[in-house]
Amino acid sequence: MRRDFLKTGAALAAAVSLPGLARANSGKLPRLVLAGPYAAVSNPFYRMIETGALRDVADVVEMKPWKDPDQLRALALDPKAPAHFVAMPSNVAANLYNRGVRLKLINVSTWGVLYMVSREAGLKTLADFKGKEIVMPFRADMPDIVFQTLARQQGLDPAKDFKLRYVSSPLDAMQLLISRRADHALLAEPAASVALRKTKSFPVSVIAPELHRSVDLQAEWGRVLQRKPRIPQAGIVALGGVLDRPDLIQKVQQAYASALQWCEQQPDACGQLVASQVDMLTPEGVADSVRVDNTAFVTAADARAELEFFFGLLHQHQPGLVGGKLPDADFYLGAS
Repeated sequence: MRRDFLKTGAALAAAVSLPGLARANSGKLPRLVLAGPYAAVSNPFYRMIETGALRDVADVVEMKPWKDPDQLRALALDPKAPAHFVAMPSNVAANLYNRGVRLKLINVSTWGVLYMVSREAGLKTLADFKGKEIVMPFRADMPDIVFQTLARQQGLDPAKDFKLRYVSSPLDAMQLLISRRADHALLAEPAASVALRKTKSFPVSVIAPELHRSVDLQAEWGRVLQRKPRIPQAGIVALGGVLDRPDLIQKVQQAYASALQWCEQQPDACGQLVASQVDMLTPEGVADSVRVDNTAFVTAADARAELEFFFGLLHQHQPGLVGGKLPDADFYLGAS
């Protein structure tokens, strides 16, 4: 990963790593850590750092990528190397909160970026994949839980009706498709768009495309559950001592919303920015993903009803996915 510009402000030698915000509970911070996956929810973080949007609240702003849910949980739980604001799946946020981690969900911005990508044309629903091997990232986490939830709602048994082959991340699943070591995979953006670009399957190939963007899981969500075709998939969490700084949370919230708007309005520039920091992504693929993503900035309080519906479905099938219960009002920033 290339992260030449991912630190701003004072020289790194002057940076001070603080557990939480113990010695910086007012005024400007010596160091602020943002963390996120290689996915659409993290795109605004790169823009925020590039533009110095937080220069008036921190001397150094650093981005820490996480590759898989285990790394994410380590970031959230490690008091020696804290991340202050973390992009994460909504159910992981609920799970950590219900297990006693001090955090608040401040927004939801990713409303479904999950697609089946296949070498076979004509597959329109999850039922069409019955009996086939599907490469699946993040076992027992997003996107696996969305797939399994939708399958069960249609009377399908994920364990018996599909051959699920688990891998560490969407980028790993993408590589298997590109290298022809898999025929079907569930990918999150931008991995889906990058795979289509790398195999010359998007936007149009003069010959038969190698890959097809198959089932849109957001559309399946709306069709099967008779709801809007969107899933409150991921957002930003404030952790630990940051919760004592409502002024800082508000600043990050505003900067994130502005950066997200820029990404959506400038997909080509966003693609160049993000791909310059992540080796496995391409500018064109990231730009394609921005054009098809289901992204919208919604505060946690305003997203609460849709989140509780989603959490309720997960709790019904596997309570442990949300920490055994639905989170209470204190989980949602601004809720009462």
